[in-house]
Amino acid sequence: MKSIIIASTSTLHGGDYLEYILPTLQEHFQNCKSILFIPYARPSGISHDEYTKKAAEAFAKIEIKVTGIHEYENPHEALKNAEGIFTGGGNTFLLVTQLYKNNIMQLLAETVKSGTPYLGSSAGSNICGLSMQTTNDMPIIYPPSFQTLGLIPFNLNPHYLDADLQSKHMGETRETRIKEFHAFNSIPVLGLREGSWLEVKGEKITLKGDLKARLFRQNQEPEELETESDLSNLK
Repeated sequence: MKSIIIASTSTLHGGDYLEYILPTLQEHFQNCKSILFIPYARPSGISHDEYTKKAAEAFAKIEIKVTGIHEYENPHEALKNAEGIFTGGGNTFLLVTQLYKNNIMQLLAETVKSGTPYLGSSAGSNICGLSMQTTNDMPIIYPPSFQTLGLIPFNLNPHYLDADLQSKHMGETRETRIKEFHAFNSIPVLGLREGSWLEVKGEKITLKGDLKARLFRQNQEPEELETESDLSNLK
């Protein structure tokens, strides 16, 4: 049975890394003494070792050990033997490229679908959808495919921001970009605001956190979803 936390962000303004969601993660990974961290997204270009250390420091607060997948000679075996898995945020194009380069995209999907507890934040959440095409990230590298894990039957836009009506900035909003996606694609897109996350238990998908999420569907007006909304039938 799938057991997944899909978080919009790893860090809320003024808080420490993963601090806001640690109580949830303690329960989520309650049967894990250690988890495997996938640092491929490398936020701000930090090294795999630096990123893994950051994740390890956060999980030490709930007495869980963290090792990076890059520390293993065989990433396939690392995934197969993992008690739990965390894919961190950063650049989704880089993350997806590395998952394909190491030939573990499909194995990661199969491992999580078979019940290994998974946490994704930001880019690590983007890849939970059907494709990475609704990421906010700069295309710094060209992945072999935009297809991702398909752990949920729709796409995500983490860090979703509402238009600031007081701003004089006349650039594109997130809503505009998602509408552009829907000019060519029918996949629903969930705008997940920072501080919110999805909880996936088996086939049940529930919106968690204190904030609403914004749902976009092709040729329909956007819809605000209340926390605790059930998205299990969203396709």
